[in-house]
Amino acid sequence: MLQNLERLDLLIAHYVSGSLPEPAHVLVGSHLEMQASAAKLAGLLEGLAGEALHTTPPVALSARKRRLAEIFASADPAEFPARIIEKSRFPASLRAYAGADLDDIRWTTKLPGLRHHVIEKSKDVEASLLWVRPGRALPQHGHHGLELTLVLDGEFHDHRGNFGKGDVSIADETLDHRPIAGKRGPCLCFSVLFAPIALSGSTLRLFGDIIGL
Repeated sequence: MLQNLERLDLLIAHYVSGSLPEPAHVLVGSHLEMQASAAKLAGLLEGLAGEALHTTPPVALSARKRRLAEIFASADPAEFPARIIEKSRFPASLRAYAGADLDDIRWTTKLPGLRHHVIEKSKDVEASLLWVRPGRALPQHGHHGLELTLVLDGEFHDHRGNFGKGDVSIADETLDHRPIAGKRGPCLCFSVLFAPIALSGSTLRLFGDIIGL
């Protein structure tokens, strides 16, 4: 779990620098909305970045007129009515990205006890919502690349420990695990997957997890 927390701090630093792809940026932004301690860390990093920028010697802007024209010609960022955001069951960052609230999500049954809704999918990334019934285990699997999972409601656990509301699980090629939803209620997650997963473990257990036993 300590390694996961260290990676999360690094992920927040990338968020502050603006270097994350949009789905990951949305996930970390939602995490900051849900956990005050994480938001405080982001604020400290932003302050340090501001101080560093203030002490950095200025550099002449090339093609200044063209760049300014592009800035002024660009469209304003999309804004959602405050009344919708205030009533949303999602963090504001996720609500804006998904374009829908939880009650409006059209779920697809992926496995018994596991529902799935894809927000964005390309050859490079898949961003989706997952709903898992209480106590259900997901098939054991490894990773061919990075997967970020934000717990929006409920909880799940694996051999690393417990992940509750507002927590982020960071998985990569070094992790092989079998997540299990908590028994007190459904587990709702926002997942950003940058590479396919690979099923692992015994055939008998995989079969049981796939059919939801």
